[in-house]
Amino acid sequence: MSTRKSPIRPLADEGEAEIQKQIAADPDDAEATDEQLAQAMPFAKAVPELFESIRRARGRPAAEKPKQIVSIRLDQDVISKFKATGKGWQARINEVLKNAKVG
Repeated sequence: MSTRKSPIRPLADEGEAEIQKQIAADPDDAEATDEQLAQAMPFAKAVPELFESIRRARGRPAAEKPKQIVSIRLDQDVISKFKATGKGWQARINEVLKNAKVG
């Protein structure tokens, strides 16, 4: 597994100070008071209908015929050849097996 470096660098003290200065200068972004924080509620509870519509809209639509997860042992060279063809290699194995004449 490869390790990637994060593209985000930690801020130097000067950078953090500049950000804090800009936050303090923004009249539309006042810091929440303890009283406001005490009254805060999760988004899902505050607007449940909107939360549900967003939750349902995420991801792929349900498949008509969902695929079934199975475990199968294949030779390493077979797997290597399919992986070498790029993304979608498992779908290509599925197509080959679907088109195979069995029996």
